Amino acid sequence: MKFDLILRIASKLLLPFILLFALYVQFHGDYGPGGGFQAGVIGAAMVILYAIIFGLEAAKRAVPPIVVETMIALGALLFAGVGVTSMLLGGEFLNYSVLAHEPAHGQHLGILLVELGVLITVAGTMVTFFYTFAGRGR
Repeated sequence: MKFDLILRIASKLLLPFILLFALYVQFHGDYGPGGGFQAGVIGAAMVILYAIIFGLEAAKRAVPPIVVETMIALGALLFAGVGVTSMLLGGEFLNYSVLAHEPAHGQHLGILLVELGVLITVAGTMVTFFYTFAGRGR
């Protein structure tokens, strides 16, 4: 893809909009279709498109494998942390009602944090799969 100037420019223009759409899906997932999993896959697709157009090494420089692997652990930790926090506050595991002064606000906050954890974990996992399979020899 080194000599496809139009493709390189078009993809650079699309990448921010792909990220914006992933964030839209994430933050409107509790009101309609979407959520953390879908947003994570869309975010990973952005990195994969970058790798296809500009090369795997350029993608690994932009999003290093250590960052991607850390994302997997941090996302799972955030998900589990919300559950443990709700238990420490006197509720059941992932009972979001105890997370705020009003149960409805706690539900909203809990869902947002759990879906954010799912987004981080899914995006990291998908990019790790891509790096692993694209980086192996023929």
